[in-house]
Amino acid sequence: MSNVIDMKGPLAETTHLPEADASRLTALAGAVAGLGVVGCVVAALVDPHHFAFSYLVGFSYVFTLGLGALFFVMITHATKAAWSVVVRRHAEWIAASLPVCILLFIPVVVMAGTIYHEWWPGGASLTDPILMKKQAWLSQGFFLVRSFFYLVVWSVLGWWYAKTSREQDETGDPQLTVKMQNLSYPMIIVFALTLSFAGFDWLMSLQPHWYSTIFGVYVFAGAFVTVCATLALITVAMHRRGYFKRISTVEHRHDLGKLMFAFTVFWAYIAFSQFFLIWYANLPEETIFYKTRWEEGWRTVSLILIFSQFVFPFLYLLSRHPKRSLPGLALGAVVMLFAHYVDLYFLIMPMADHHHAFHPTLKSVAIDVAGFLGPVGVFLFFVARRAARGPIYPLRDPRLPETTLTENL
Repeated sequence: MSNVIDMKGPLAETTHLPEADASRLTALAGAVAGLGVVGCVVAALVDPHHFAFSYLVGFSYVFTLGLGALFFVMITHATKAAWSVVVRRHAEWIAASLPVCILLFIPVVVMAGTIYHEWWPGGASLTDPILMKKQAWLSQGFFLVRSFFYLVVWSVLGWWYAKTSREQDETGDPQLTVKMQNLSYPMIIVFALTLSFAGFDWLMSLQPHWYSTIFGVYVFAGAFVTVCATLALITVAMHRRGYFKRISTVEHRHDLGKLMFAFTVFWAYIAFSQFFLIWYANLPEETIFYKTRWEEGWRTVSLILIFSQFVFPFLYLLSRHPKRSLPGLALGAVVMLFAHYVDLYFLIMPMADHHHAFHPTLKSVAIDVAGFLGPVGVFLFFVARRAARGPIYPLRDPRLPETTLTENL
């Protein structure tokens, strides 16, 4: 079967964003990024302590979204999936923007003494007997080396997959697909290890006395749910603009909806497993994690997380109808993207207050918004630039004919 599709006639496909739409998308993303950066500067001046944790929430949202996209690209290559060829290009845009995370991580390093105050040099690790035993791992130099290694590995992988896929647009060489597929097998293992250790270093170490052996899987579950929701929103937007008349159908949207449903259940399974094991063991150094997030106002955040990340998506996406509807799929995706922010807020922000209290004020909410918009806006600006410059689907992928239908069902 030829890997070049005849796109002539009434169902002809647009291969690139029209110049007007591309300019509008880039300008909008640039405006959000600029507003976010200005907001971050102001917030850092107003309340540098609270801002440090708010920024970590925004950075964590960015790196989990990028890693979810990278995993989507690798797993679809590894499984030789044909249905996902079109949306894989959108995941490539996101994964290829991972190098921006190196830049976005610099403020985390600058504010590390505030964020990781319990074990950063000069903190309690010098006198705390438990932290003294973890000092070899929780040391400033080793932390920075590990962090740089994670970011470089992810950046190189995201860039390489996007570059190779774009090269195939030009050459049509099917061996490039084989090349990406073969690399995916070992790199999925590397991905799993680096994601897990990054979760330990950047998030779990906020409470260095606490530990969970499945925390890395918990972070992965949230990352993959988020990228599925993001890809669903991009697909809905493409359909609304009339770009996908033939290569992406209601069946593809249904598949994305099923992935969203499956992984919100997976997230709930991992989250409950972590909670249940800690509750059953009843060890003070473990139960402190949930105690902190159930008292002093945090019960509200915990309940919002449970309902937005599991209860609502489970009941809403259980039926096939929302998954096959443009507005229905978009609503489910927006709720899940909001839930991921709540999830990260739930993990990080209790450590921002010395009393672990949640008493939001207008100032704290504004700082939280700025800390989120800054890194997310900058990241999305680079994603938008990639979307504006290149084809909106893999033009000559050998599996494209298999995923294409002659009629939008």
